[in-house]
Amino acid sequence: MLKRVLKLSFQEVNLSGITLILVGTFVWSLVMFKSGLTYSFGMGFWGPNAHDGVWHIALAQSISKGTWEMPIFAGETIKNYHIGFDLLLAILHKLTFIPIHTLYFQILPPILAFFIGYFVYKFTLSWTKSVRCAFWSAFFVYFGGGWGWIVTLLRNGEINGESLFWSQQSISTLVNPPFALSILVMFAGLWILVKALRTKNKSFFALTTLLFGILIQIKVYAGILVLAGLFAAGFWNMIRRKGIDVLKVFTGVAVLSILLFSPATGNVGKTIVFQPFWFLEQMMATPDRFYWPKMASAMANYKLAGNWLKLILAYGLAFLVFWYGNLGTRIVKEPYVFRWIKNWKVLTWIEVFSATVIITGVMIPMFFIQSGTPWNTIQFMYYSLIFSGILAGISLGDLLNKQNTTLLRSGVVIVLVLLTIPTTVGTLRHYLPSRPPAKISIAELEALNFLSQQPEGIILIQHFNKKLADEAIDNPPRALYLYESTAYVSAFTGKQTYLEDQVNLEITGYDWKGRREEIEKFFTDPEYDGKFELLEKRGITYVYVIKSLQKEYKDLRLDPEKIFENEEVAIYEI
Repeated sequence: MLKRVLKLSFQEVNLSGITLILVGTFVWSLVMFKSGLTYSFGMGFWGPNAHDGVWHIALAQSISKGTWEMPIFAGETIKNYHIGFDLLLAILHKLTFIPIHTLYFQILPPILAFFIGYFVYKFTLSWTKSVRCAFWSAFFVYFGGGWGWIVTLLRNGEINGESLFWSQQSISTLVNPPFALSILVMFAGLWILVKALRTKNKSFFALTTLLFGILIQIKVYAGILVLAGLFAAGFWNMIRRKGIDVLKVFTGVAVLSILLFSPATGNVGKTIVFQPFWFLEQMMATPDRFYWPKMASAMANYKLAGNWLKLILAYGLAFLVFWYGNLGTRIVKEPYVFRWIKNWKVLTWIEVFSATVIITGVMIPMFFIQSGTPWNTIQFMYYSLIFSGILAGISLGDLLNKQNTTLLRSGVVIVLVLLTIPTTVGTLRHYLPSRPPAKISIAELEALNFLSQQPEGIILIQHFNKKLADEAIDNPPRALYLYESTAYVSAFTGKQTYLEDQVNLEITGYDWKGRREEIEKFFTDPEYDGKFELLEKRGITYVYVIKSLQKEYKDLRLDPEKIFENEEVAIYEI
């Protein structure tokens, strides 16, 4: 079966398609490649890699030891999180002995980028039978961007604003590796499903069911959207008397998803909050988003006054700004969508699946946010934009196929490309400077490496001080402990920490605030005499101290237990 799949996969991609995929792979990889390397100032981190990348490294380090322990909250197991990508990272580390941070930043990104473009191309080609449509679909998946760059250009003369309308755009796909892996698996599964339905091959049905089933543990948002898409497409095929094969796949995927997701889930319902139109309101009211204060004020006043007519009109306009602002040049898909609406009775299962993913991906964040980090549900929208890119490519391909004039075709292509790529250019400016926003210094790398070679144990570290972090913001690269609450001690020692990365603990639903109070008292209260009792009670083996953070407080009185010290760090073994 695998041999047959490989044979099918390496056919029909022409030179222009391969060239586009290679260029897209290179451009995408630029947002990752420089992070995690050691420079004269230490290990550098650009963009979200300083937080999100370090979190995935910590998870993979923990899983690679054969445990399900939460690396940043000692004594607890991993819950409410999709660990598929981190499990893959851990397995590759064990098989190759390549450091996890090297796999994460330098090796996996180009592999993911290449095969995403490849399977998008193959899926679209299988669907449309048009090389041109497949090419432009891959183009929009790699380079699709919104209209934020026009807003920032008009406001302050800069090309920027990737997430001005909330959603990230194509160029940032790899900074969210579970999202990237989920796209790859999703389109590989769709391509195989197209083949399965045409050939009635049972092995293909089994493989596509497996691929879609594991999505829930790669990226839960993808798993939910695929289940919705398969159900709608399968039901559509059934009522049109096209068979129940897609519904059978849906049933298998649903069972597999439940089996994989349930054991690692606890109180997930408490993390999802019904709060309609939060993203629209914040988009208008927040200075680092689209920011239209008069509209924000009007929406608030209409709501307070109960003026439903004006409120509906205001929210409708805000939604149009949100949707088309994110869509950018992918708006060229609209003629294709209008044809769907006009001829809805003859839609295929693929078209119903795609429409369901797009609509569901937009509607969920319109009504639901996540407790602690409300913006997390915007990730559903990422898939809406990916599938909109596919439709935009098909629509553009159809338009170009109908044009007999080379000059006209060239003009359309040039205009679309020039309007699309500024988002990519604007975002890359944040990843290419020689000095990153965040770092781990050479001295701290030495301390972390020393601690990684010590026997297993729980590490107590200082609490994240946002006030000090804000004061250091104008002096990059900042040390990670002055950047954000991250998982870097766990990530680069391979050991559990008592409390670290409060952001992800909040997202995953752990009650971490009591530990924060204990830590703050331990490090900052000079009258506290219960230090050793706390360490013994919590099973803490090591105390990791950033000396510059501790200097304004009295000595910790742990000197007899000191096992390491350099100019920046002291480590104590209890």
